[in-house]
Parts: sequence; structure tokens; C-alpha cells
Amino acid sequence: MTDVDLLVAGAGGGLAGALRAADLGASVLLVDASEHFRRGNNTSMSTAMFPGAGSRWQRAEGIEDSPETFSADIMKKTKGSADRLMVKTLTEVSAELVEWMADAQGVELSLVTNFHYPGHSVDRCHTIEGRKGDRVLQHLLSRVDSHDSIEMLVPTRLVEIHTDGDDLVAHLEKPDGSREEVSATSILMATNGFGANKDMVARYLPEITSAVYHGSDASLGDALRIGESFGASGAYLDAYQGHAAIAVHGATLAGWATIMHGGIMVNTHGERFGNETCGYSEYAAMLAAQPGARGWLILDERVHQQCLAFRDYQETIESGALRQAESPEELAAVLGVDPAVLSRTLHTAGDSARGVVPDPFGRTFFEQPLSAPYVTIKVQPALFHTQGGLLVNHDAQVLDDNGVAVPGLFAAGGAAAGISGHGADGYLAGNGLLSAFGLSYLAGQAAARSI
Repeated sequence: MTDVDLLVAGAGGGLAGALRAADLGASVLLVDASEHFRRGNNTSMSTAMFPGAGSRWQRAEGIEDSPETFSADIMKKTKGSADRLMVKTLTEVSAELVEWMADAQGVELSLVTNFHYPGHSVDRCHTIEGRKGDRVLQHLLSRVDSHDSIEMLVPTRLVEIHTDGDDLVAHLEKPDGSREEVSATSILMATNGFGANKDMVARYLPEITSAVYHGSDASLGDALRIGESFGASGAYLDAYQGHAAIAVHGATLAGWATIMHGGIMVNTHGERFGNETCGYSEYAAMLAAQPGARGWLILDERVHQQCLAFRDYQETIESGALRQAESPEELAAVLGVDPAVLSRTLHTAGDSARGVVPDPFGRTFFEQPLSAPYVTIKVQPALFHTQGGLLVNHDAQVLDDNGVAVPGLFAAGGAAAGISGHGADGYLAGNGLLSAFGLSYLAGQAAARSI
């Protein structure tokens, strides 16, 4: 006898699948391995940016966008290496997803237009006030808690799946080691990737092993292991989202709005080392390759004020990570670098921002030059989450190595191969949440149809 229509493992992006399926009449059991998931999963740690190509918010702003335009941006950023089926699937559902989150789930989304994310040809990222993922998570959890068709078991880890006739049987494990089995028509693995598995990170992502991991401690690669038992295997396992702006003091996210509003980053010698606007993900590996894998964000009062809209940045302030300096000489003392070197760095960056000389690293966007007084934050690189995983189809169904869908088995987010191509430089802002929520949404629909 089937216990539940859909079992969802992972209370991050998996919430979209649970709510979508339940709203369509399915009975849902939602489990999560971490007791700290409300503040410790990757959704809660995100900046809550959901891309939506062709949304009503874009139309209201007069912004022309489409899945085809979004797809072209992704293929350009990934140098043509992203999985084209997944790109088509997720760009086509992106506007539907953000409008469903607003209309059916009451998430108060708005379009970000006050600064431009690298790689997006138009403004298409939607977010909430405060731009912090934990607020989205708490809101969706309140919807789950009030839904009669959804039950939650936390902390509970999905450790194994086997078949029993037409059903799938989930082996669930509590922290004390006790286990129980639950029979389901469908199972959605939304357990993220393998960022917390040091051995797998060293094997597949050696360039980022010196970075701190800034994600859920439950991201151990469970979906890959379970998928292999059904004849599936991973793809794009070298893909990941990194970030180059984690404050050393407090381990909070300083955020890349610091850069996009005109800030710069220097290493511990006071020298810039690349084009910061190429993207925060690929810049993580560049920072990891610098002396001591540490650097400094340098802002001014104007940039500081612009970044206050982000809750992550506010938390960085509250942690005491910000240092201030009234002059380049005082700034050099704060950073502990040669004043002449830092002065040369600031002067060259200022000339490039004014258009006097080309930037030596190819940066073309500064917004405007920095000026005293300065604000600075010591930062370190981080691995946020892996972007490779099981191959899935347009319904997020797991595919075996012959390209055949495994009946009833779905994967989303870091459990599935995403749309960032290989490495870190293919990541566009919002790719992770789009894969997590978009594939879960599609899986929830498909699971409900199968009842």
C-alpha cells in the first residue's frame, strides 16, 4: 500500500515541488536531513534572486525579454557548454515560476533594476525586500505548515531507495540511527549537491578546495549515490557556484553589489588581480589563487549606501567586519600594505573609471570612481554549491545512462545537472535557485499528474 503520493527530500528548493504537487491534489511527505535547515540550507543563505524571462514585472518596466534571450545569455556565459535541454526547460518555465510564487504562494517579489548582474543582457532577477533567501524560505515554510496535504519529518535523511512493484520505497534515517521505510508513487531528490563532501570536492573541484564551504552541511552527494543504484550517473560534476566576497570576520556575505556599484578588490599586497565584474562565481577561484587566499573589498561611502538594501550586507556591518579610512594612506595602514602600491592601484582604477585609460584587466564598468572616505572588508573565497548532478528530462525525471526516465524518480537543484556548463565561469546570478525551484516545480506537476 502506498503511504504517500510524493516524498520530497530537501526543504529548500524542494518546497516548490511539495507545494505545487499538494496544490494539484497530491499527498506529500517532506523530509530534510538537517535540523538547522531553516537557516542553514542553501536557499536560506542565498540572495533570493529568481530569474524570470518575460515576467509581468519586466513588462511593467518596458523590458523586452524572452526565454530565447535568456537562453542566449546562458549559452554565451557557458561558452556553449550548458545542457541545451535544461537551458530550454528552465528558461521557458522561469517567468511562470516567479509569477506562481507571487500569485499562488504570496511571495512578494519585485524586479531588481538598481544594478545589473554580470552576464544577464537585461534585468530579469526578481527578489524580495531585504534580498535574503531565509525570508523566502520562512514564507514558503509557513505555507507548507498550513497545508493539509503536506506532512514534514525533520531532521530525517533519505539514505536509500528501492522499488516495490510500481512504487518506490524510501529508507529514511533519524540522527539517532533509527530507520523507517515509506512507500511513495514518486520521490523528488532536492538534497543539493556535494559541497559538504570534502573528498568529492577535492576530486571534482580541485581549484576551489582552499576556499571555505558556505552551504548546507547536509550536501553530501546523496542523490548521486542513490541515482547510481538506478543506473544513472552524474554530469557536469566540475561545475559549481563560488563567491569571492565572504567576510573573514563573521563569515557573512558581503555581496557583489559592492563591486557592481563601483568597488574594487585587491589582494593582501594591495594590488588588483582581475576584472571583478566578470562574475562573483569565477572570481572565487581567482581569489583562492592569491597569497593566503585572502583579499580586501574597497568601497566608498556612496557604494556603502547603495549596498544597504541587502540584508546580507547589513549583517556584515552588524558583525563588525567593516573598517573605515579617511585617506589612501590610512587605508593602506588598515590593509597592512605598502602605501605606494595601494596609491598606484587606486589611481589606476580611478583613471579607468573616468575613462582616461583602459583598465589593465579589461573592466569596462565602474559606475564612478571611488573617493575618500573609504570602507573596506577583508574577504575570502567560498564554495556555495555544486552545479553538477544527475541528468534529468523536461519534467525533472532522472535519466539512466541509456537516456531512459526512471519511473517516479525526480531530481532538482544541486541533485541534478544544472545550466552553468563546466567550472565556475558559466554561473549566472540566479542559476542555482532557478534550477532548484524550477525543476522542483516541474517535478511537483509531473508527480501530481501521475496519481
